[in-house]
Amino acid sequence: MLSHGTQGSTTTGMELCTEKSPPEEERRVRANDREYNEKFYYANNCIKTSKYNIITFLPVNLFEQFQEVANTYFLFLLILQLIPQISSLSWFTTIVPLVLVLTITAVKDATDDYFRHKSDNQVNNRQSQVLINGILQNEKWMNVRVGDIIKLENNQFVAADLLLLSSSEPHGLCYIETAELDGETNMKVRQSLPVTSELCDTSKLAKFDGEVICEPPNNKLDKFCGMLYWNENKYALSNQNMLLRGCVLRNTECCFGLVIFAGPDTKLMQNSGRTKFKRTSIDRLMNTLVLWIFGFLVCMGVILSIGNTIWEKEVGFLFQIYLPWDKGVDSVVFSGFLSFWSYIIILNTVVPISLYVSVEVIRLGHSYFINWDKRMYCQKKNTPAEARTTTLNEELGQVEYIFSDKTGTLTQNIMTFNKCSINGKTYGESCDTLGPQSKIRQKAPPLDFSFNALADHHFAFYDQNLLEAVKIADPSVHEFFRLLSLCHTVMSEEKNEGELYYKAQSPDEGALVTAARNFGFVFRSRTPKTITVQEMGRPITYQLLAILDFNNIRKRMSVIVRNPEGKIRLYCKGADTLIFERLHPCNQDLMNITTDHINEYAGDGLRTLVLAYKDLSESEYEDWSERHQWASRALDNREERLASVYEEIEQDMMLLGATAIEDKLQEGVPETIAILTLANIKIWVLTGDKQETAVNIGYSCKMLTDDMTEVFIVTGHTVQEVREELRKAREKMMDSTRTLGNGFSCQEKLSFPRIASVLEAIPGEYALVINGHSLAHALEADMEQEFLETACACKAVICCRVTPLQKAQVVELVKKYKKAVTLAIGDGANDVSMIKTAHIGVGISGQEGIQAVLASDYSFSQFKFLQRLLLVHGRWSYLRMCKFLCYFFYKNFAFTMVHFWFGFFCGFSAQTVYDQYFITLYNIVYTSLPVLAMGVFDQDVPEQRSLEYPKLYEPGQLNLLFNKREFFICIAQGIYTSVVMFFIPYGVFAEATRDDGAELADYQSFAVTVATSLVIVVSVQIGLDTGYWTAINHFFIWGSLAVYFTILFTMHSDGLFSLFPNQFRFVGNAQNTLKQPAVWFTIILTTVVCIMPVVAFRFLKLDLKPQLSDTVRYTQLVRKKQKPQNRRLRRVGRTGSRRSGYAFSHQEGFGELIMSGKNMRLSSLALSSFATRSSSSWIDTLRKKKPTDGTAASTPQSGTSQTGLATGVLQGAQVAAGVLQGAQVAAGVLQGTQVAAGVLQAAQGFQLEELTQAVQVSSVNLQVITGGPFETAAAKETQDPPLRAGISLEELNAGPLFTLEDSNQEE
Repeated sequence: MLSHGTQGSTTTGMELCTEKSPPEEERRVRANDREYNEKFYYANNCIKTSKYNIITFLPVNLFEQFQEVANTYFLFLLILQLIPQISSLSWFTTIVPLVLVLTITAVKDATDDYFRHKSDNQVNNRQSQVLINGILQNEKWMNVRVGDIIKLENNQFVAADLLLLSSSEPHGLCYIETAELDGETNMKVRQSLPVTSELCDTSKLAKFDGEVICEPPNNKLDKFCGMLYWNENKYALSNQNMLLRGCVLRNTECCFGLVIFAGPDTKLMQNSGRTKFKRTSIDRLMNTLVLWIFGFLVCMGVILSIGNTIWEKEVGFLFQIYLPWDKGVDSVVFSGFLSFWSYIIILNTVVPISLYVSVEVIRLGHSYFINWDKRMYCQKKNTPAEARTTTLNEELGQVEYIFSDKTGTLTQNIMTFNKCSINGKTYGESCDTLGPQSKIRQKAPPLDFSFNALADHHFAFYDQNLLEAVKIADPSVHEFFRLLSLCHTVMSEEKNEGELYYKAQSPDEGALVTAARNFGFVFRSRTPKTITVQEMGRPITYQLLAILDFNNIRKRMSVIVRNPEGKIRLYCKGADTLIFERLHPCNQDLMNITTDHINEYAGDGLRTLVLAYKDLSESEYEDWSERHQWASRALDNREERLASVYEEIEQDMMLLGATAIEDKLQEGVPETIAILTLANIKIWVLTGDKQETAVNIGYSCKMLTDDMTEVFIVTGHTVQEVREELRKAREKMMDSTRTLGNGFSCQEKLSFPRIASVLEAIPGEYALVINGHSLAHALEADMEQEFLETACACKAVICCRVTPLQKAQVVELVKKYKKAVTLAIGDGANDVSMIKTAHIGVGISGQEGIQAVLASDYSFSQFKFLQRLLLVHGRWSYLRMCKFLCYFFYKNFAFTMVHFWFGFFCGFSAQTVYDQYFITLYNIVYTSLPVLAMGVFDQDVPEQRSLEYPKLYEPGQLNLLFNKREFFICIAQGIYTSVVMFFIPYGVFAEATRDDGAELADYQSFAVTVATSLVIVVSVQIGLDTGYWTAINHFFIWGSLAVYFTILFTMHSDGLFSLFPNQFRFVGNAQNTLKQPAVWFTIILTTVVCIMPVVAFRFLKLDLKPQLSDTVRYTQLVRKKQKPQNRRLRRVGRTGSRRSGYAFSHQEGFGELIMSGKNMRLSSLALSSFATRSSSSWIDTLRKKKPTDGTAASTPQSGTSQTGLATGVLQGAQVAAGVLQGAQVAAGVLQGTQVAAGVLQAAQGFQLEELTQAVQVSSVNLQVITGGPFETAAAKETQDPPLRAGISLEELNAGPLFTLEDSNQEE
C-alpha cells in the first residue's frame, strides 16, 4: 500500500468531491454534531487529483492538445487540403502524421490519469475508526467529516488535521513522526489539554460537545491559534495540541482527536503546490518560431499570389484557349486569391509535423539512456535512475539554479559518536582520510563491548584508552557518560528482554545516548518523573525534577535530577561558547585545553557539544523551583520569564568535557556540489531543519568554506529588521570595491536587473543564511526583489525552518525574475511543492517514502547522481536537440524554398518541382532516420570529459546552441541551398543536351535532378554535422541514400506503370536522366557549391575562434599521441579550522561540518580553489556582455603558445627547486599550487620553450582527473604538435583539474 504521503504528493489541482466552501474568516467546529457543522459547507476528506473521466476524456484532451500552436496549425492546413480548388497535395500527407501525434499524446495522458484515479481511490478508501452515535465504526477516509472524533492507533497515518483530545500515554502525551511535513525523521511530542486528557473511553467522548473557534485553513505548519469552549470555560489551543495530516503516530498505543480541517483544507494539502504543465525553453521558443515561420509563409504566399495576379493579367489571358481558368474563377484577383492558399499548402513543409514526431522519439531515446545508465544505478537499494517524463530532457542541460532539501537528500541522517574530550584528555581516532593519521582507523580494530549485554552491536569506537578508563571507574569518565544517559529527551522501547530501541527527537541525540549505552551507562526507561539507567550493570532510578528546555537563543538543555542518595545535580549540555560563559572560574585551565580539543574536532568537520554539571543544595533547588513554577504559570511573556529562571540556575557550572559527532553525508555530496558549482550552477539549500544544523551541513558539503569573505545570517522577526539586515549585507558586498569598473558609484540608485548584475560582478565569495520567519517577510511583494538580488550575489544560499510552500515560493521567485532554468531535488512529501514548481523536479528515493518520487520528473537514489544527470545526460540531450532542430529547419527550408523560386518560372501556377510521392516521403523516409540517429546518439566529447570540464555545461545555460540567431542562420543556409539547388540545374538544363543531341530540359528530368541533388546535399550536410559516428549513423545515412535511389527507380519502372498507369506515367525517366553525364556533373557541382562554404566557414571558426568543446577534442587527440605515464601527483588539502557548535535534540547547534571527501579523485580543496578563481573564458566574457580585450587568444611564437601549456595550469604556482623565483617543487610534490587547465599566471612573461628549459619536472606528471596523462613540457616538445593559434588560453582556462596521486598506481 502506498504511504499517506502518496496522496499528499499527488494532490494537485485539489478538487473537492463536494461543493467548494466559500472563503472563511474563522472556523467553528462542534464535536459530535454533523448537522451543525454542515451549515458551513466545510470540505470533506475526499481528494480528487484526476483530470478526466470516461465521458470528458476525448473532448477535454483534444481541447488541450489543440492549444498547442503546432497542432492547430496542422489542423488548419488539413482543412485547406480538403478543398479541391486550392489543394495541390493529397490530404493524407497531413492527416496521417497529425492523427499519429494526437493518438500518442492521448494514450500517454490517459495512462497518467489512470494512475491518478488509482491513487485517489487508494487514499480515499483507507479505513478510519470514527465515533458515530457513541460507537466506533470503520469509515472510509473520504467519509470523514469536520467535527467527527476519530481514533488513531500506533503507526497509523493521521487522516485529517485533528485536535488531540486524549491519549493512552500519561498526561495526554503522544509521539508523532512528521517526515512528510517537514522532512524530519525524528519524533515530536504532542499533548492534549489537561481538561480533555481524561476522555479516554468512547462513552465520555460521545458526550463531549465542546466547540472550537479557530483560524481558517492556511499553510502554516508550525502555527495554530484557536480556543476550545466547553462547560462554560475556554481553553487556549496551540500547535502543540494538533495532529496534522501526514504525520504518523509512533510509540503511542492509541489516541483520539477531533477533526478540525479535512481534505484540501488540511495544512498538508494547503502546502501541496498545484501541478503545472512543464514545458522546456526550447518548446516555448519553438512556438514562437512556428508563428514567425507562419508569418514568413504568408508573406511568400502573398508575393506569389500577387505574381499570379499580374501574370494572369499580362500573360495568362493569351493561353485561355487551352489553359482556361477553373470553374468559378472569374477574375485575375480571385485567381491570385486561390493561388495564395495553394502556395500556403505547398510551402507548409517548412514546418512539417514530422518535426514534432521526431522530437518526441528523440526525447524518448534520451529517457531510456537515463533509465539504462548503470552508473546511476544504486546496487545497495536496487534502485535505477528513472526518467518519469520524456519532455524535459534537454532542459537538464540548461539548469542554472538547484534547490535542494537537506535531510535525506544531502545527508544520510546518520550520526556517529567519533571523539570526546574528558577532563582534558582526548579520546578517539582521527577522521582525516587525507592525512597520515588515516592509517590508524585501518589498523585499529573496533572496541569489544561484549562485557555489556545491552550494547548496541552497530556502534563502533576505536580508542581502547576510553574503554579502559571506564573499566577502572575513572570518576570524570563515569560522570561524563552519566550525563549523556540522563540529559536528553530520548524515548526507550524494550520489545524483548535486552533489546533496546531508542526513539530520539534527533539522530545526534540518539548517537550520544547510544555511546553512553555501549560504555556501560544504559538508558533503560523513563516516566514523567523518573529516569532509569543501568550503570555498569547496576540499575539506578533518578528522580527527574526539571527539564530546562532550549530554544534558538539558549542553544543548550539541562536536567535536574536527584540520585538515590538524595543528592541533587544539574546536568547541562550545549554549544561551547554558551557553556564556557557559565562555568565556574576555577575551570579556566581545563577550558583552555578543552577549547583546543574542540578546535581540533571542528577541523575534522565534527559537530561538537560541551558537557557541564552543578551540584545543588536542597534549599537552593526549592527556592529556584518556586520561581520556576511561577514563571511556567505566567500568562504573558512566559518564554522570557522561563529563560530568565533557567539562566539563574545555569551558572558556576563545572566542566566535564566535550563530544564530537559526525553527521554522515551521502556519498559524493561535496564532490558533486563542487563540480556543479564549477559548471556555474548555483545551489540553494531549502530545509525545514534548524539553522545550526543547516549551516553545519553547508560546511560539510563545501557550500560554505572558511575562505568565504562573509556569511550573512538573516534572523529578523519584523519586516523592518529583515530589510535592514538585507541592506547591510548588500552594503558590505558593495563596499568590497568602492567604485565599480563601469564608472558609477556603488551608492547610485539602480534598477533590479542592473544592481543584481553589479552585485554578482563584485569580487569575493559570500553566503546567505535566512530563517523561515525572516523568509516570510523577505518574500513579501515589496521586499522580494531585495532578497533576490542579495541572495543571487551570494555563492551559497541556505534557507532554514521553511515550510513546503515557502520552498515553492523561493523557486517561483527565481523563475520570475532570473528567467533561469531551475531544478528542485528532495526526498520527502514536504519537498513535493518545490518539486512541482521548479522547471525540473528530481525525487530521491530515500527514507521518507516515495512521495517526492511520485511528484518528480526524474528520480534516483543518491544525490551524487545529479552531476551525471546534468553534466552528461542533460548536456548531451541539449546538444543533440539543438543540432537536430538546426539541421531539421535547414533541410526543410532547402527543400521547400525551391517551390518558391520555381513559382517565378511556372506562371505562379502553384505547380510543385517534385512529384507528390517525393514530397510525402522526403521527411518520412529519405531524411528522417539520419537526423534521428544524430539526435539520439551524437556527442561532442566523451562522458568522462563532460565531467572533467564542467565549463562545457555553460553553453546550455546561455542558450547558445539554439536560439533566434542560430535559427536565422539555419534558415539563411537553407535558403542559400535552395537557390543553388534550383538555379544551377536550371542554368545547366537551359543549354544542355543529351548524348543523342536532344534537349535535356524537361519537367520530369529537372525534378529528378533537383530531388537527387537535394537528397545528396542534405546527406553530406548531416555527415558534417555528426560529431560521433556509430554503425547506426552510417547505416541510416548511406541506407537512406540507397532507399532513395531504390524508390526513385521503382516509381519510374515498367512494373508500377503496368499496375497503376494513371499514377506512374513517366516510365524510365529516372534511368534515362541519371545516365546523362551532364546531370551528374550538375549534381556534383550543386553539392560542392552548397557544401564548400559551410566547410570553409567551420574550418575558419575552428581555427580562429574554437569553442571549448573543440579545444577539449584537440587536447584529447594530443593526449592519445602521448605515452602513458604511471606516476601521478596527489594534492593534499588542509582541513578547516573553523569552530563548530553543537546541534542537539530539538535544536541542533551552530557548528561547522567540514568532512574530508572519501575516495575522491577530484580534490574538494582543489575544486573549491578552482571555483573561486577568476575566469576569463569566452563564455564568461559573453555572460558579462563586455567586449573582449584582445587577449582572448594566444599568439604563437616559435611554434608554441606564449604563456600556456596545452592542457594545464599552475595557478598561483610556487614552482621550484631553485629554478623560478618563489618556486617550491620538491621530490615530486607541488605545494601551494592550484591546478586547473588554463594559464601559468606566475610565469606570465615566459614562452613555452623557456619554461621547457627552466622547469624539468622529471619525477611527477600532471594527471587529468580521469586518468588521461598530461606530460611535462619537455615531453610535449618532442611528441606533441604545437598549439594552433586559434586555441585560446581563456578557453583552456576552464579545463580539467589535476590531482596528485601515488606514483605506483596504474592508469
